[in-house]
Order: sequence, then structure tokens, then C-alpha cells
Amino acid sequence: MTIEHPDPARDALGLGGSVWFQAGTQTLGGAARIALLAAIGETGSITSAAKAVGISYKGAWDAVDTMNNLAGEPLVVRSTGGKGGGGTTLTPRAMKLIETFRAIEREHRRFLERAGAAIGEGFARDWDLIGRIGVKTSARNQFYGTVSAIERGTVNDEVSLALPGGHTIVAVLTHESAEALGLAVGAAAFALIKASWVVLLVADDGDSPLKLSARNQLRGTVQGVKRGAVNAEVSLGLAGGAVVTAVVTNGSIDMLGLQEGASAIAAFKASSVILGVKD
Repeated sequence: MTIEHPDPARDALGLGGSVWFQAGTQTLGGAARIALLAAIGETGSITSAAKAVGISYKGAWDAVDTMNNLAGEPLVVRSTGGKGGGGTTLTPRAMKLIETFRAIEREHRRFLERAGAAIGEGFARDWDLIGRIGVKTSARNQFYGTVSAIERGTVNDEVSLALPGGHTIVAVLTHESAEALGLAVGAAAFALIKASWVVLLVADDGDSPLKLSARNQLRGTVQGVKRGAVNAEVSLGLAGGAVVTAVVTNGSIDMLGLQEGASAIAAFKASSVILGVKD
């Protein structure tokens, strides 16, 4: 899985945005079309204006026709014949539109500058968090951490991901996948685990790991139990604020005595962990 948004470590982050006019639900013009109108006004030629803004002659006239139609009145008129061989001119309405758009753009830039100054240096961290919480995946459990160790193998690599609160998740993935993701100690990464892959256990022997083949054992406190006809969804709160969710049978809930406030362990295999990074 690859999450695409700017990397604060590589690029300085700032605010940006665009302004455009609308007629109902249709876009009348944004910066590109206003630039075309301005170029027509400066050159008096649709051909020259199209070249100036980097579009085809046909594309320019299509845009002009659209703007004329949506404006409900002519913005660009084409004259033929005459001593100069004709040309293309803007109507007073078009010139007023350009003037208005440029005034709005100036105010928009001032707004972005003020907003950027108000956000301050914490913007990079906030943007990174926004990117993380915007991830959509079918895996119920999504954790964000830092790679703390990598044990390389000929076929598979074992990657340890340190989470807030002192927890560690271990994942096993192919060596090719680890290289493709660019995983290295200190790198940020996501861990995804389906709720159906999580097994819940109850133990009374302190904090010692249970003797299981599952490498990952996260101890926490039951925060909620949502029963269904056959299965139940159990939320286990971990130190540091993270929550791991498991889907188990109602019979298992009763047998383990799971209820809010009870201590439990969420266990899952390292091979059940899917790792992802930002692009």
C-alpha cells in the first residue's frame, strides 16, 4: 500500500489554492480561462492568445464558446474583414471580469499568506497527520510507527515497528517487498491487521509473553464489546491510546469472561501484518 502526499522531509510545505467562477454547477472560468481572455485582449488574436497560454486554436475557441454560453452574454467577439483583416476583441463585460478575477486573486493570496503564518511551523506535522487519518482500507486495525529493527533474510525480512506507548509490532514480508517499500531503521510506516486475524487471550501470569507461535502479543484493557448474532467485536485499549479490534465468537466472549475493564491480550502472527509507507 502506498499513500501519496508530499513528504515534509523533502519539500517545504505551504498553503495553496485556486479561484474560479461558476454559473450554477458549471465552471465559467478559472485562472487558465481568465489568462486566455487576458491574452486575447492583449494580442487581439485568438491564434496568438492560444500560443501564449499553451493551448490549441480549437481548444481556445472551445473555451471561449463555453464562457460565452455560461456567461449568458458575449465575452469575446470576432470581427472579419476590414482594413486590418478582422480580429478578436473582448467586450466590456469580459474586461470587467478579468479585473474582478485579478482583484479576487490578490485577496486570495493575502488570505493564504495570513493562514500560512497562522499555521506556523507545525503545519508539516499536521499535514502528515491529516494524510495518515485520511487512509481508507478494509483492515480495521491501522497503526503508525517507526521501524526499529530489520532482520534481513534470503527470502523474507522481519521488520519491527515501534508504536507510541512502547508497543512493538513484528511483520514478516518478502525481501523484495521490504526493498520496494524502502524500509530502513528510523523510517515511518503503517501496519495493517484485519480484525479477523486477531486472537484474544486472557492470562494471569503478569506481563510475561505467552508461549504462542504468534509473535505479536499486545496487552490492554477491554474498552467495548459489540455482540452480533454469532460474532462479537471487541475493542482493546493499549497504553499510549491505540486501540486494537478483534472479531471473535460470542461463545469465546463468554468463555474468556471479556467485558469492559477486563485485561486481555491481542495476538496475531507476524505474517498477518501488512506494512505500507508514504510515497
